[in-house]
Amino acid sequence: MALGGQIRTRSERVAALELPPGQWERAWIGLRRADVLIRIGIALLAAVAMCLVMEGWNPPFGFRSGATPQRAIVVRAPFSVKDGDATRRAQDRAGSQVRYVYEQDPGSLIQLRTLLRNKVIEITTATKLGDLDPKLWRDFQVKKPDLNEALVEPDEKEKKKPDGEKSERDLAEERFQEFRAMFSGTEKQKRLEDALAAAFLPFELRGLIDKLPQGVGEGNLDEILVHPVGQPEPLRQVKVAEVLIGDGAALRDAMRKELGSKEIADAFFEWLRPQLKSTLKKDEEETQKAILTAENSVEPVMTPYPVGKVIAEGGKPITPQQMELLRKEYQAAIEARMSERSYLLFARGGAVTALAFASFVLCGVYMRYRQRGPLTGLGRLCVLLLVSIATVALARWASADDWRAESVPLLIFGMTMAIAYRREMSLLMTGILTALVVLALGHDFREFVLLMGLTAAAILNLGCIRTRSKLIYVGISSAVAAFALTVALGMVSDQPLGWTLLRSAGVRALWSVAAGFVMTGLLPFIEQAFGVLTDLSLLELGDVSHPLLQELVRRAPSTYNHSVTVGTIAEAAADSIGARGLLCRVGAYFHDIGKMLKPGYFVENQGVGGDNRHESLVPAMSTLVIIAHIKDGYDLARQHHLPQPIIDFISQHHGTMLVEYFYSRAQKQSDPNNGEVDESSFRYPGPKPQTKEAAVMMLADAVESASRTLVDPAPARIESLVREIAERRLDDGQFDESGLTLRELRTIERSMVMSITSIYHGRIKYPDQKTA
Repeated sequence: MALGGQIRTRSERVAALELPPGQWERAWIGLRRADVLIRIGIALLAAVAMCLVMEGWNPPFGFRSGATPQRAIVVRAPFSVKDGDATRRAQDRAGSQVRYVYEQDPGSLIQLRTLLRNKVIEITTATKLGDLDPKLWRDFQVKKPDLNEALVEPDEKEKKKPDGEKSERDLAEERFQEFRAMFSGTEKQKRLEDALAAAFLPFELRGLIDKLPQGVGEGNLDEILVHPVGQPEPLRQVKVAEVLIGDGAALRDAMRKELGSKEIADAFFEWLRPQLKSTLKKDEEETQKAILTAENSVEPVMTPYPVGKVIAEGGKPITPQQMELLRKEYQAAIEARMSERSYLLFARGGAVTALAFASFVLCGVYMRYRQRGPLTGLGRLCVLLLVSIATVALARWASADDWRAESVPLLIFGMTMAIAYRREMSLLMTGILTALVVLALGHDFREFVLLMGLTAAAILNLGCIRTRSKLIYVGISSAVAAFALTVALGMVSDQPLGWTLLRSAGVRALWSVAAGFVMTGLLPFIEQAFGVLTDLSLLELGDVSHPLLQELVRRAPSTYNHSVTVGTIAEAAADSIGARGLLCRVGAYFHDIGKMLKPGYFVENQGVGGDNRHESLVPAMSTLVIIAHIKDGYDLARQHHLPQPIIDFISQHHGTMLVEYFYSRAQKQSDPNNGEVDESSFRYPGPKPQTKEAAVMMLADAVESASRTLVDPAPARIESLVREIAERRLDDGQFDESGLTLRELRTIERSMVMSITSIYHGRIKYPDQKTA
């Protein structure tokens, strides 16, 4: 007899059995999701950017001034270094051979030539020697005693002359007449002027000088450069012998050549020689330019450093001079690597990129299971990655010998992560960035231990930030760790315990303290960028003078009192499970601010015996009015720029709970023929609580409201009420997304029972006072 279907064999039944996917299959399915692929792509781009800021394709320069290498450091790639002293000496030699520059002013020579011509014309105007000024004629005479005597004592000379022989006077007169005849007339005077101009021209161009102003080793003493006064160009190269006045032989020879008469030229020179003066003046500016040009044209003298030559000895601190040599050697090694083995650049760059990418993926896996905050939005993930890249870049920049402050960016990053997320995540992210910084700087494992140790000291001592001095004290604790670790690791690496090591430890400690001060100033911007609230900001926000709270007191005082009580209950409960009690208290102050727009529709603001406005409304409309305080509160919080965590309390403190009172009324008033009442119309819009603090707030709000209905608030009744409210929300799935465990829920219940009991504790009833 058939049973209504084909009977399958055992093998077919086994084959039809489908097991849930395994771990690797689930991972593969997850990797194929679009949002996961986008985040992986962002991480890959961040890894490439990290490689760029680290210059991961080149080996790092891992030496520091003052460090003590354990072994001798030798040259790996040959290079040459400029020998400053030898180059300076070569430049001095070049400068000492420069032709000095002089400016020539020919005005005095032209005036002297003109004056000579005028004197000659003056002589030719006299008809006889006696009519001429004896001094003028004497100045034109070659110094001969007999001629001078003839002009001075002619009568006595006449007496001594034999008969028939001419006297000196007659001879002088003859010479005068010959001179006069030679230059009398316009044409002859024109020829004289041309001859003098031709004779003077070379000296008007190159000038004359009594003596050179420079001494031995101060420029070229054989040649100079001459240019006209006021005209730096053109420069004329002139022999010094041609411009030295000396005995004036050059000018005399020029006049002999142009005048064609040795006697006349010599006579003119007799008049000229006493009046010749220097026309050349040293041009200091152009001379200095020429010296600098000559010095700069000298090729530097290079000292070669072949492969294998020792740059720094082992066991001795590296000096600044040795640091310069090490940098030159590093540059030479990089250039040789780029030219000979360029494929290594791509290999190393790819390896660094892969290492950074793997580190980011590791952090992503941790966030997936322990801290989903950065993964919830692409914006938050991009901010986190950009901050990480900027931290490594700043650490590399601050690690120079002049600063050695690479710990400051790492400290700021570690404290930022601890404030924005958790200490565990901060330690993980800081450890990864510390490893990347050490890799980028070329330091060893000891540097990693040092940087990670002082950063971990700051992260672990951070805790709650309730005072402005908290971060400074955190910096001081990190400074103590930095000093101790620097000294300890220095001694482990066999560095002597001296001034150098203690100075390095002190610098590390000072930078740690400085990081605390910097973090204090950056705190408001960090809170805004990551959307977090520190206890310090919460204390400021929870001030009762806040405009929204003041308006709540004015419009709905009973709602304000309810909020304050809820804050007290929620803070104690959150503290009992290790959550942020202060955040719960401040969130409770603002969670019902939406009620101030329609306060009369909420039971706490309706006086005893007063009218209930819901009596005139259908349950569905009443539900809309009640639910509306969530949306109204959300809008008010946005308008007054409340932080996002506080806004989350407003939108999540009812979750998706059912408005039971009006739902029950709707059921009672509904027509059975129309079907059941739609439950979804009587639920809050949500979302459900996303954090433990929001779950605590939801429970505290419900417990405080319900406890007001107790006629006899005995501890047992309070405990039963709290348990019932908690179970109802647990069964309704309101805590499913909050991360709250059952053990924590029971702890919260006990704390709330104690808080409600203390609020409604019994009082001693005093007897009436009797009159005397």
